[in-house]
Amino acid sequence: MSLSLPFRRTAIALCASVTGVLAFAPQAHAVEPLDTFSAHVSGYITSFDTEIRADGEGKRGTEIDLHRDLGLGDDNLIANVGFTWRPWENHEFAVSYYTQSADATRTIERDIEFDGTLYEASSRIRTDVDVDAYEASYTWWAANESSWALGPRVGLIWYRMELGIDLDVDVGGNQGGASAKSKVSADVPAPMIGGGWRWTPLDDWRLSADVGYFTISVDDIDGDIYFGRAGVEWFPWERAGFSLDYTYTRIEADADKTSFTGNVNFTDAGLRLGFVYRF
Repeated sequence: MSLSLPFRRTAIALCASVTGVLAFAPQAHAVEPLDTFSAHVSGYITSFDTEIRADGEGKRGTEIDLHRDLGLGDDNLIANVGFTWRPWENHEFAVSYYTQSADATRTIERDIEFDGTLYEASSRIRTDVDVDAYEASYTWWAANESSWALGPRVGLIWYRMELGIDLDVDVGGNQGGASAKSKVSADVPAPMIGGGWRWTPLDDWRLSADVGYFTISVDDIDGDIYFGRAGVEWFPWERAGFSLDYTYTRIEADADKTSFTGNVNFTDAGLRLGFVYRF
């Protein structure tokens, strides 16, 4: 999935601005485990492994692998922005956001039933997908020492996914019509309960990790969510530096909503390299 052009240009401009700041920033002193405020701009090399089933009225849909069945790429470079704020000594809030979109045209090798519409094997279909991910979390740093911090964490990642399939050419070589179109929109909330850890083994290095798990069962969604993140930050300057982390989120959910009835199983995982401004 590729980043939209306006968002990509914005990300490049932000990275260039931060690079300029870094070039003239003063040398760092010892980095503490926790910041009062931080801003992150990063490039996210994500592997978005997704399987989805969209049921029609009274009819079960086909389990579809977006990469294998529809030809949508699963390794992409996108931009991610995030902020943390610690207004009180042991209480920290964090938010982040990224968006990605992709499209592909493929001759399918098997019949696909999607949202009540049948797409026959050997027909050519066009697929487009858009994903927005919003993340918010709160951490209570119950143990807050001079070189490390540890505490419980609660968070929510909200995925908004739109997937559309259009028949381009049917098995008889005829152009697809307006009736051979399907589009579903799925909002998948992924709450998490877990913990966070920060450690500064050296003056200008900081290690971090966050983990979480949750089983959700509300009126229209049932599922399991797994989350993990581990990373390292290097601050050659007092208020600015670089970050590298790996993040992993897996959601297995069944939904029965007006906009989407079916099942979503996906893994959103990837490596992020970015710039950090902190104080």
